[in-house]
Amino acid sequence: MGALRPTRADELASIIGDATSRGGRLELRGGGSKADVGAPVRDVAVIDMTGFAGVIDYDPPELVLTVGAGTPLAEIAALVASEQQMLAFDPFDHGLVFGRPRGAATIGGVIAAGVSGSRRLSAGAVRDHLLGFTGVSGRGERFVAGAKVVKNVTGFDLSKLMCGSWGRLVALTEVTLKVLPRPRETVTRVLLGQTPEQALKSMTAAMRSQAGVAAAAHVPGVLRGGEALTLLRLEGFGPSITARLAMLDGLAGGICRGETLSDTAIWDDLRTLAPLDDGRPLWRISLPVGGCSLLLAALEPHGARFLVDWAGGLVWTTFDGAAALVRDAAVAAGGHAMLVRAGAAMRADVPALHPQPPALAALEARVRRSFDPAGVFETGRFGRIPDAD
Repeated sequence: MGALRPTRADELASIIGDATSRGGRLELRGGGSKADVGAPVRDVAVIDMTGFAGVIDYDPPELVLTVGAGTPLAEIAALVASEQQMLAFDPFDHGLVFGRPRGAATIGGVIAAGVSGSRRLSAGAVRDHLLGFTGVSGRGERFVAGAKVVKNVTGFDLSKLMCGSWGRLVALTEVTLKVLPRPRETVTRVLLGQTPEQALKSMTAAMRSQAGVAAAAHVPGVLRGGEALTLLRLEGFGPSITARLAMLDGLAGGICRGETLSDTAIWDDLRTLAPLDDGRPLWRISLPVGGCSLLLAALEPHGARFLVDWAGGLVWTTFDGAAALVRDAAVAAGGHAMLVRAGAAMRADVPALHPQPPALAALEARVRRSFDPAGVFETGRFGRIPDAD
C-alpha cells in the first residue's frame, strides 16, 4: 500500500477523517529512521509527514524556532548552529542504530519518540523544550496547543503528552521549540580503567559537585578492546572550564589516571550506539541512578553488554537472552525497559514498550481515546487499546 503525502493541514484532516469514518488504520511516518521499533504491521496506510517541512519562523534573539514537523533534524541542527545556538536536549538520529544512512530523522519523529541525548542530564528532555504545536487528532480535527512564548502557555500542557506518544495521539504538522546558546567550548574529562561501580561513584560525585557537569557516561573496556572510559563533559568558556576541571580532580577519591579531550566524537559514538553494534537485540532501560548497579549485576553475568549514560540513569544494553529477564531486572532496579532493535519475530512477540500496571494502562488508554476515539492511529505496532470501564 503506497504512502499518502499530504502537504496541507486540511488535506491531512480529510485523510484522517475518512479513515475514521470507514474504520481504517493509519501509520504516521516521518523519515522512517525508527520504523523498525515495535511490532511489524500489515494492511495499514502510511501517511508520509515529510510534506510538512520547512522553517516557519526563527527568532534567534528570542531563542524560539517554529518549523514543520516533517523538517529533517539535520537541517534544524545546521540552522541553529549557524546562529551559535542548539537544541539543548541533544536529539539524535536513530538511523545508524538500524543500519540506515544518517539524516532521515525528522523533528516530528524525534518529538513523538521522546528522543533526548546525553545532555538531558543537565538541560532536560525534549518535553521541556517543546513550547507548542499544531496538529490533527484522530477525530480529523485540527487544533493548536501551547504558544511561542513560555509565559503565554496556559491550560493543559498538551505538549508534554506528545513527547513519547509514538504517533498514537496526534499527527503533528508544526512544532515550536526553545533553543539555547551553544557553549563556547566543550571538553571531556576521561577517567581511565574504572569498573562500572567505580564509574557510578565518580559520576555521582561529579554531579553532586559544583563543577556543572553537562553529561556523564561510562563505556566498558570490553566494548573498546581496551580500557574502560568514564566521561565527564564540561561546557562554557576557558577559565571557567579550567577551574571546574580542577574541581573534578579534587573530588574525594581523586583521579589516578585520566585525560582531557576537546573532541566530541566520543559522544557521537553514544548517539549512534556504535559500540553496541553487535547484531543482538538492543534495549533501552531508564531507571533511578541508585538502581544502576543492581541492574548491571543482574544482566552482566548473562552476557549482556552495555553503555551507561545520564550518570547511571540510562542503560543501553544488547542481550540475546529472555526478554523477561531484562524486564524483571529493570523493574527490580526501579526502572522500565524498552525493546528498541530486534528481529521481526521477536518484535512480534515482545512488546516494545514496557507493560504498564493495569490502572496506569487503563488511564493511558482513556487519554488515547480522547484524541483518537476510533483508534485510527492504533496499528498494532505498540498493541491495541485495552477495553476500559
